[in-house]
Amino acid sequence: MSPGARLRRRLAEARPLLVPGVYDALTALLAQQAGFEALYLSGGAVAYTQLGRSDVGLTTATETAEVLARITDRVDLPVIVDADTGYGNALNVQRTVRDLERAGAAMIQLEDQDFPKRCGHLAGKALVSQAEMCGKLKAALDARRDADTLILARTDAVAVEGLEAAFARAEAYAACGVDGLFIEALRTREDMVAACRRFAPRLPLLANMIEGGLTPVSRASDLGELGFRIVIFPGGTARWVAAGLQRYFQSLALEGSTASMRPLMLDFDQLNAVIGTPELLAHGRRYADPATVPR
Repeated sequence: MSPGARLRRRLAEARPLLVPGVYDALTALLAQQAGFEALYLSGGAVAYTQLGRSDVGLTTATETAEVLARITDRVDLPVIVDADTGYGNALNVQRTVRDLERAGAAMIQLEDQDFPKRCGHLAGKALVSQAEMCGKLKAALDARRDADTLILARTDAVAVEGLEAAFARAEAYAACGVDGLFIEALRTREDMVAACRRFAPRLPLLANMIEGGLTPVSRASDLGELGFRIVIFPGGTARWVAAGLQRYFQSLALEGSTASMRPLMLDFDQLNAVIGTPELLAHGRRYADPATVPR
């Protein structure tokens, strides 16, 4: 079963899908070991970790596809991948969809921002027209090689045009035939309730939980009761790691040793156990004598 088909089957269940953000193969592996059912690769996470830069449209489709391919090579969970604006016009969107699908995406998210795009919780966003976005969404749907690969439409119109305009855009995007909706940066619980009342009976609706962002952060179970089917915490992983590494580097620079940080770390053997080094070496030994390898 393809990643998209597995995600479709999971989204058919009543309980909300809680999805952590990851940014490389190691964070994806740790999330899988923690028992999560799907993963989210955000454009922001790619920018933070690959470039050490802000989420302001600096990353490329190729960089995102490369990160995604390394993740899907290591874990078998469905991955929802943020494709930003599709990195251009409708033709660019089609190439992006093909590249991300080939890299193992289960669901591909596209947004209606104009270039240069920016994080959905930053001020100063601009939008393409509703008609242009509908063309890009239809191009994405046509570009899929697997009909089970899901296309998620995101609108950033709340911050630019207001809530009702955002709902109108979401209606138009739903009419294009997309597989899910994401209304970014809803400001209040009342707005979230209104979005769910209007769209949740028809399509999976995604809630975006950003620590310090514009949308009230809630538990996945509470959001599920409102009607959201997907709840992402896309950047929490990078923010937690950044805070931890700040403490680690400050301690190392001050003390000249990692001794005080040791209780918070995995040691050499523990890390190798997590990433499966003993199993990998044992697998390699099978090929030392080709005669022992089953045909």
